[in-house]
Amino acid sequence: MLGAAWWGFVGGASLLLGALIGLYLPVPRRTIGLVMAFGAGVLISAAAFELTEQAFTNAGGVSATLGLLAGSLTFFVGDWFIDAAGGHRRKSPVHGGTRSGRWSSGGSGGSRGSGSSGSSGSSGSSGSSAKGAGASSGMALVLGALLDGIPESAAIGISLLGGQGVGVAVVAAVFLSNVPESMSATTGLKASGRSPRWVLGLWALVTVVATLSSLAGYALLGGAPDGTVAFIQTFAAGAILTMLADTMIPEAVEFGGRLVGLVTVVGFALAFLLSSAG
Repeated sequence: MLGAAWWGFVGGASLLLGALIGLYLPVPRRTIGLVMAFGAGVLISAAAFELTEQAFTNAGGVSATLGLLAGSLTFFVGDWFIDAAGGHRRKSPVHGGTRSGRWSSGGSGGSRGSGSSGSSGSSGSSGSSAKGAGASSGMALVLGALLDGIPESAAIGISLLGGQGVGVAVVAAVFLSNVPESMSATTGLKASGRSPRWVLGLWALVTVVATLSSLAGYALLGGAPDGTVAFIQTFAAGAILTMLADTMIPEAVEFGGRLVGLVTVVGFALAFLLSSAG
């Protein structure tokens, strides 16, 4: 059980590594996009071979398919609410999850351009509403980071259930994908005005939840029927794939350019080889 918590921590701690890079190193946005593409390829491979294929082998297609659909729908609904609260671009190296680049100096919001005609009441009201919106967006970013991280970490704990040790490919996939995720989001959060303390606190919280999710994935499913384990495996896979398509791959394409497809396949291929070797 402690092994599940440890490997969950290893996977989650890479979020802090990515955050430190995003905060203190001048990484070009194109590089961030390409690294995100590599991480997406790694996660796609882990979802396909370490989770879905194994679930199908152990319990057949019905449990595996139902799990995929349930995980995807659950993530979709949670992400819908988080998007509405202001967390849509939480992995962007530019937006930092804020609405329409509201925190950036180059935003097109009218309050800066038209505020010079001298209405101080309007200015105070605008500042107050911006502060409230900022708090709401901050909570959305926290919830979004947790929503993105839980299925990946639970997959680590689930990989231990076979009794043959941790799924190295799963841990590697989570670790390698978390670095660009948090690096990109942190770059955007920094640009949007968040303090280093706030940013590191966010990723520290997600790391703790990742550790607990991995522990729960192992502890709650030990001794469970094969069909239940298969359902949970593909539930995690469905949530991961939906997250990639909705939040990670679009940002990689926007900032990584034309090489994104090739880099994604490189990540997929390397993770596949690691999975096959294991």
